[in-house]
Amino acid sequence: MTDHELAAPLAAALAAKGYASLTSVQQAVLTPETTGRDLLVSAQTGSGKTVGFGLAMASDILDDGQLPLGGLPVALAIAPTRELALQVARELGWLYAGTGAQIATCVGGMDFRTERRALDRGAQIVVGTPGRLRDHLERGSLDLSTLRACVLDEADEMLDLGFREDLEFILQSAPADRRTLMFSATVPPAIAKLATEFQRDALRVVATGEARQHGDIAYRAASVTLRDRENAIFNLLRFHDARTAIVFCKTRANVNHLLARMGNRGFRAVALSGELSQQERTHALQALRDGRAQVCIATDVAARGIDLPGLDLVIHADLPTNSETLLHRSGRTGRAGSKGISALIVTPADYKKAQRLLQGARVTAEWGKAPSADEVRARDDARMLDHPALTADPEDEAESATRLLERFGAQQVAAAFARLWREGRPVPEELADAPVPGGPAPAPRERGDFSDAAWFSLSVGHTGRAEARWLLPKICEAGGITRDAIGAIRVRESESFVQIAAAMASRFGPLTEIEPGLVMRRIDGEP
Repeated sequence: MTDHELAAPLAAALAAKGYASLTSVQQAVLTPETTGRDLLVSAQTGSGKTVGFGLAMASDILDDGQLPLGGLPVALAIAPTRELALQVARELGWLYAGTGAQIATCVGGMDFRTERRALDRGAQIVVGTPGRLRDHLERGSLDLSTLRACVLDEADEMLDLGFREDLEFILQSAPADRRTLMFSATVPPAIAKLATEFQRDALRVVATGEARQHGDIAYRAASVTLRDRENAIFNLLRFHDARTAIVFCKTRANVNHLLARMGNRGFRAVALSGELSQQERTHALQALRDGRAQVCIATDVAARGIDLPGLDLVIHADLPTNSETLLHRSGRTGRAGSKGISALIVTPADYKKAQRLLQGARVTAEWGKAPSADEVRARDDARMLDHPALTADPEDEAESATRLLERFGAQQVAAAFARLWREGRPVPEELADAPVPGGPAPAPRERGDFSDAAWFSLSVGHTGRAEARWLLPKICEAGGITRDAIGAIRVRESESFVQIAAAMASRFGPLTEIEPGLVMRRIDGEP
């Protein structure tokens, strides 16, 4: 850090936090050619960019190492979500602690009057979300006339969330000669246009190492059958046993469905979706931070701006819509030098889409199968043998250990330890074999014996646009069988008929509701 001229209070704060060196993005915004210039910086979440822009704007807002006393704000940081804004305020709080900084936050979901009082008392640095900042400007409680530096954090996400008009209003309310620092994980045309309008001859900065997308993240593409999508997610969670994992779904309904399934299997999971109140979101995030929950299931919008310590695993239960979203999701792991895994759940129908997403993101994934039940159990056994209790000095437990061995014997005690270790952990799921792109196709299974098959009628036919390929997965799901147990499917005008191997016919009752409006009924003989 001695290569950069840092204000003494900031250098002391970094040293107190244990900083031995600066990250690539922090170094990139402190080079001589960046001094005093507007910057458009490509920076991934978790790259240390908050400290980076805190250091970068110091030369604009500090007078002899101190912030001006009281009065109006000299620095403004805008973030897309409440959680990210509060995180930014915390980071700037310790970084500027020795400069006499008063930091005010203006975010949705908090008491407006409390925020107004903080602004009235005088805050040199203001951090907020676009909508709430605009509210304060329109009501006269925020005055940006003395602003020297403005930071737009995760600018691409703010545009994605529809904040363009609010951003324009805020920036137009600030002095034209302010310095504007824009940080964005991606720089699509909309961001470039915003930079042209509200920055002056901005210098484009790509930190060393950022050009190679997510170098600390290992991408995995797990090939699974359609019916094993959820089971593959469960096995991935069990296999990696991450301190914290996030699972992305495309809709709130999918989030709630997966949350229920995980709860039934014993996973400690919470959900983040748009229907939650701010208090419910806060409780869910706190449960993840203090270890009461291990898995977060979320939609893309609901997960914007959250920061989860120790996030080692990202699972894409539903593939993202584009490569930028893939990078945003994955960027929540592998932060600041830590390693992380981003796993895509890919059914045969999604192979080409997954390959397009990876190619567009310029990342390479290792294709393979999801961990099998045997692989999960083997990983469990390895963790058990590495448990520190097995190598620790018995100390106060020595007497109890002796009594246990005398009464039950070594094998019985060891077996009890193994059972207690497995107790409370979700049972791994058995997965069907699935082809891996570029690899050999799985050997065909022997089809069921249909010499003594049972026949069933279904209450839909050509008039209901029924097709065999549409009926097949629904029947498999309803009976918990594979397609090999199904023989002929005959679609008629107003009903259909299906042949089920005798050994599997008992999985269906005399009358089975496949889904609302679709009933499957056992019949005598071949139709």
